Amino acid sequence: MAMTMIEKILANHSNKEKVGPGDIIDVELDARVARDFGGANVIKNIKGNKLSIADSSKTFFTFDCNPGGSDQKYAANQQACRIFARKKGIHIFDINSGIGTHIAIDNGLVLPGETFVSTDSHANVLGAIGAFGQGMGDMDIAYAFAFGKVWFKVPPTIKLILYGRPSKIATAKDIVLAILKELGANSLLGYAVEIEGMIVSDLSLDKRITISSMATEMGAIIVFFPPNEEVIDYCKKVSDREFNPVFPDEDARYAKTIEIDIEGLEPLISQPGHPEDVTEVKNLVGKKIDSVFIGSCTNGRFEDLEQAAQILKDRKVAPGIVLKIVPSTDEIWKRCLKRGLMDIFKEAGTLVGNAGCAGCAAGQIGQNGPEEVTISTGNRNFAGKQGKGEVFLASPEVAAASAVAGVITLSDKIPKKPVIFSSKDYIGKETKLSKKTIEDKRIIIRGRVWVIPKDNIDTDMIYHNRYLTITDINEMGQYTFDNLEGWKDFSKKVSKGDIVVTGKNFGCGSSRQQAVDCFKSLGISIIIAESFGAIYERNAINAGFPIVSIDLISRGMKSGQEIEINLETGLIKNLYTGEEIKTSGFSEVQMEIYKRDGLLERE
Repeated sequence: MAMTMIEKILANHSNKEKVGPGDIIDVELDARVARDFGGANVIKNIKGNKLSIADSSKTFFTFDCNPGGSDQKYAANQQACRIFARKKGIHIFDINSGIGTHIAIDNGLVLPGETFVSTDSHANVLGAIGAFGQGMGDMDIAYAFAFGKVWFKVPPTIKLILYGRPSKIATAKDIVLAILKELGANSLLGYAVEIEGMIVSDLSLDKRITISSMATEMGAIIVFFPPNEEVIDYCKKVSDREFNPVFPDEDARYAKTIEIDIEGLEPLISQPGHPEDVTEVKNLVGKKIDSVFIGSCTNGRFEDLEQAAQILKDRKVAPGIVLKIVPSTDEIWKRCLKRGLMDIFKEAGTLVGNAGCAGCAAGQIGQNGPEEVTISTGNRNFAGKQGKGEVFLASPEVAAASAVAGVITLSDKIPKKPVIFSSKDYIGKETKLSKKTIEDKRIIIRGRVWVIPKDNIDTDMIYHNRYLTITDINEMGQYTFDNLEGWKDFSKKVSKGDIVVTGKNFGCGSSRQQAVDCFKSLGISIIIAESFGAIYERNAINAGFPIVSIDLISRGMKSGQEIEINLETGLIKNLYTGEEIKTSGFSEVQMEIYKRDGLLERE
């Protein structure tokens, strides 16, 4: 049977001659990584379940969220990882190294055709070299550390064809924003994607990384580029291991083919709160900004910083504007230093940080304050993700030009004099504590419904990243939805046994386990959504927390109604109206994990 890229890679790593969409298989992993904020929970799961490490040579820690340990809880988590790593012989890419997914590429931890998992939701950036990468929660990664494999459901594949060539001032970031604009936040939900088109073979590794790194924001499992000669040569240079690049069969079967016209594409920008809310930069030229961030796993590569330096050379950052630049790895940082880019940045008035994730992870420079308007080269701008202010997403060129202008602008429209503004003061808000308990599991669940009629509720809305250092589940419930407008008092209103009903793509965004555990902490009995983010779905199943995918909102479900659901049969009864609705019951894997009370619980 002909296969797509992901099917070939997963078949090769599961001792199968062929696999297809819907198959549930055990996937052998070439590398597995825990980051600094997730590492402590991974260790906690391993120790708590008395597990060992399958192969320390394929197991790694990467400290990229807070390179410097400037937060006391991050520092404690990092040190816990160091101690554990010393005992188990696990290699650490410590605070001077950079973003773990980029280290995996640049250090040859993963090569074309291989497999990689991480507590980073953007592990699918490995699609840029034609490797399988997947972000997973703490429980999944603990299992991967212990057994060297994870279960995985083979996704269907979409072929995405790019037609035409963009304008000369458009970039790879503009291409991926064009895809987001066309397809939205959930049209690719649950799919692997292969990109083809006349410009694809010419895209450099750095440009491929930019596009693949935003697969998560499109809802996709992964965005693959068939490796070109440049990528293959680069991987040979960084590793002496043999590898076999994977390409789709000519007669591979795709779920569908999507065509997007990028002929003459102009620079684009995502508006605050939604990466898919994209417009042309020219429509926002002149809007006052407060700060600029250039970096992240999407645009922290050398090509990105070189493009920014070309604009900043012999110019100054506008008065009152803060420009923050963070290379993605230490090797890129040193390359910038050697090539004179750091001199350009510093002469322009830039704050340059240690290599790492920066503001995206709330652990290093790049955060903004209330009412602060930021242009970021990051991959997501969910409310609260990079701070309390507004975040626009754009290319390094647009970001650098805007830093000089003091307003949003294009690289060829920088005014002779920057626009000046007055500074403002910002005040934060205190959060009160409350505690909830977790109820026993049942096959038939009955409870009161809370309908949240929203799509694309991301993990920062569910459980904000400022609470990620909390490892005690009893403390998590109080913070549930405190970053979701209209639902910030949710934890104070709900009762044990209540049910959440919501829309599409619930739990999109980060890989954080806390976005599931906070509901367990409150005693929520089940979440029913039209669809779930891919990582969130895994986290819930692995935690033994019931979730069901079906659209109940369009069927007239209302808050306050009581329903009953049979997890085995999938039958839902509205006890208020008497209506019965049939959906799929739990899969064999989901039910087994649910009955065990979690993936890592022993029978």
